[in-house]
Amino acid sequence: MKRVQGIYSTPHTHWVGDGFPVRSLFSYESHGKALSPFLLLDHAGPAQFDPTERRRGVGQHPHRGFETVTIVYAGEVSHRDSTGQGGLIGPGDVQWMTAGAGIVHEEFHGEGFARLGGELEMVQLWVNLPARDKFAPPSYQAITSAGIPVVKLADGAGTARIIAGELGANRGPAKTFT
Repeated sequence: MKRVQGIYSTPHTHWVGDGFPVRSLFSYESHGKALSPFLLLDHAGPAQFDPTERRRGVGQHPHRGFETVTIVYAGEVSHRDSTGQGGLIGPGDVQWMTAGAGIVHEEFHGEGFARLGGELEMVQLWVNLPARDKFAPPSYQAITSAGIPVVKLADGAGTARIIAGELGANRGPAKTFT
């Protein structure tokens, strides 16, 4: 049986750019190898945004050697990167970006969401790449909610959305390294 390693509270909310009020639920700085290959989990929102013509978010910034997995629960997030990839994800959708050898990207509220305003809620998980894959070519996967299998759990325990990996005969659509 595994032992509980600790009980942690989430720190205060901090802003990533001007569009994402986040709480870091865990990070490699606080938990190190205990959660490997996971590096960080940020929860943004739920936060209410007024309508605006100005794009809210975080401008161009670099990453290397890991993957970011963004899941939107409410609102819209627009992504664009140095490989020419990009897209718009909304409720239930997933963005899976492999930074690999290096990528520069930006994330903003979707234009339609910004114009109308509304609630934004999302999570972003950073997944460390294995050493052999740290210099893999950068890539981007936009995974729509409709393409994610939903599995009923035994004994009425709920449902699971399979984004990556396998559960029984169900396989998630994300292509992963870990």
